[in-house]
Amino acid sequence: MPYDKELAAAKKAASLAARLCQKVQKALLQSDVQSKNGRSPVTVADYGSQALISFVLRQEFPAEFSLVAEEDSKDLRKDSAQEIVERITKLVNDSLTTDGSYDATLSTEDVLKAIDSGKSEGGSQGRHWVLDPIDGTKGFLRGGQYAIALALLEGGKVVLGVLACPNLPLTSIRGADQHSPNNEVGCLFFAEVCGGTYMQPLDGSSTVKVQVSSVENPEEASFFESYEAAHSMHDLSSLIAQKLGIKAPPVRIDSQVKYGAISRGDGAIYMRLPRNGYREKIWDHAAGSIVVTEAGGVVTDVAGNPLDFSRGRYLDMDTGIIVTNQKLMPLLFKAVTESLEEKASST
Repeated sequence: MPYDKELAAAKKAASLAARLCQKVQKALLQSDVQSKNGRSPVTVADYGSQALISFVLRQEFPAEFSLVAEEDSKDLRKDSAQEIVERITKLVNDSLTTDGSYDATLSTEDVLKAIDSGKSEGGSQGRHWVLDPIDGTKGFLRGGQYAIALALLEGGKVVLGVLACPNLPLTSIRGADQHSPNNEVGCLFFAEVCGGTYMQPLDGSSTVKVQVSSVENPEEASFFESYEAAHSMHDLSSLIAQKLGIKAPPVRIDSQVKYGAISRGDGAIYMRLPRNGYREKIWDHAAGSIVVTEAGGVVTDVAGNPLDFSRGRYLDMDTGIIVTNQKLMPLLFKAVTESLEEKASST
């Protein structure tokens, strides 16, 4: 496949970052939580994950490196953050030492520069890596679901994606139970264009090809939506589910883990219907979208258009994203359109 080297590097980087995040989550300390814009919590794992992935990708592709990523080092350069920066640097260096592939010890300034290398604007020209170092920070802080989401754009199109989901059970999470009966958790999903979608445990053992659900009757479908009400209007998705005749209650999960779960058929539908004014960022969907489409699924905005990753750091689109299989999409699209019209006429 044309992106074998890039996919191998992305899997390696995301897996290393996942191990770093697991280590931090096990020993989550109050001082590990920064506040971003006063509301969204950011952890040392978030910054550490971005620094580590940025370093690995730059090592593998020094000649052509562009990264569009969520975090920057502005808050970390304040005097009050010195202890946190030292902890991040130690985490990154410990991860590199354990892996053994790179003979490098990073200084705190090296780590801050690695974090800041994610300032690319992306766009329709050239190659750009797209990273959410921890998608679902609130889930991470709760001990719930989160993902390390890494994708590669070429000419504005997503050509590969990797989702590392450290807390996702290896077996299906159909229904509300997101815990594994045997405590076997930690999945890595990966896909490249025209190559299908695969899943393996985070330890890198047995790989399986995955497919979206083949359910054709919406009454038999289950659906995922965002855990956070700010990310999706639960009342609207409830109305859509009612129109479709869906009987199962929604499964609410943080992060792009939902895309991974959909890709292996845990559920048949994912609706993300944010309130007006919310701008979707490309790192929240780039990796997840190709993981689903290469598994046979469909990902569009609520107007039925494919997601356009060529416009920079944001997806400028009709509000809302819908994900399902090819058989259910016409029914879902109709129910979404009718529900949005009803909502508009009642306000």
